[in-house]
Amino acid sequence: MHVIAITPPYFYPGEADAIAQALCERGFWRVHIRKPGASPERMRQLLEAVPAGLRPRLSVHDCFGLARELGIGGVHLNSRNPVAPDGWNGITSRSLHSVDEIAGMSDDYAFLSPVFPSISKPGYHSGIDIESLQPYLNDRIFALGGVTAEKLPLIEACGFGGAAMLGAAWGTRIDRDAFLLQFITHPTTRHGVVAGAQQAINGGCSWVQLRNKDASPGTLTEEALAIAEICHNAGATFIIDDHVELVNISGADGVHLGKNDMPVDEAREILGPAKIIGATANTFADIEAAARQGADYIGLGPFRFTTTKKNLSPMLGPEGYREIMQRCRQAGINLPVVAIGGITQADIPTIMATGVNGIAASSSILSSADPSATTAALLASIRDSRNDRS
Repeated sequence: MHVIAITPPYFYPGEADAIAQALCERGFWRVHIRKPGASPERMRQLLEAVPAGLRPRLSVHDCFGLARELGIGGVHLNSRNPVAPDGWNGITSRSLHSVDEIAGMSDDYAFLSPVFPSISKPGYHSGIDIESLQPYLNDRIFALGGVTAEKLPLIEACGFGGAAMLGAAWGTRIDRDAFLLQFITHPTTRHGVVAGAQQAINGGCSWVQLRNKDASPGTLTEEALAIAEICHNAGATFIIDDHVELVNISGADGVHLGKNDMPVDEAREILGPAKIIGATANTFADIEAAARQGADYIGLGPFRFTTTKKNLSPMLGPEGYREIMQRCRQAGINLPVVAIGGITQADIPTIMATGVNGIAASSSILSSADPSATTAALLASIRDSRNDRS
């Protein structure tokens, strides 16, 4: 079964290399270049950066005039470009949205969507019953919409000739076990920022967020480089709070953005789809907006008052978490959510029962006599509570 990757609609640094890697190392059959509204000049820059030998395995959704000139192998027909260029003898494809359109399809292949609830468009649900499709399918029909690697066997069993991925093709998958406990750094009189991160890692934490709002740019850079090395040696995820510009400098896995920081979609265009971007939320509307903009996870809070943050949003408490998580499920928003804000070990069973995926901690770890032992105890409580919920 063939699998196709569709690019994000924005351009980002290193995209040509990511496309080449998808074709040469990651097993994708073709890559579709989809950049609605892009200028021919910007499209040319991207296409020319892809090695010429790989261009026959590309299809463009726009700027068809460049296809023949640059040796692009395919064009994808859509409402913006409904017909192929005159004399075109390369691959053509198109998008279908109902089984009724299959019979009249004469292109080399077509995307039928949405087969599953969309990953890149939260709340965009499938109106198609996948099990009823089998009589209509053939090897030229590719499944699109909510496709992940785990769903490929089902897609093949139903009779699709292939599948196309957008969000799942490029994004970094969050390790749900690492996500259970996030340690957020905070300078104290007893522990420096880097030492605190090391203590949490020693206790088994696999996710560290560097947060030091009052540090100078130089100090923050030094801390980022040091913690990145600690985390990568331990196989832990490393996130930087707010400072998008430090992610690539330090080799961090991503960034966490507060409600008054850079918008998620703007950060995504800087960092590309392979970096993790988290967003702070206090309401369901915040989560909905972050999901639309392409956030990978949500930090939801505060649970209660905390001294580590200024200008706190309204406290949520267990009922607030429960209501928001229920609304996420109803809306089909499946982003992992970590609870944050003054959480102690005694709170963990109650909070995990609301449906969140993890807990963030800072003061409860750093104020203890043995931060590593406290980290281990928090993790044990979270895992016990998760097992009780399942």
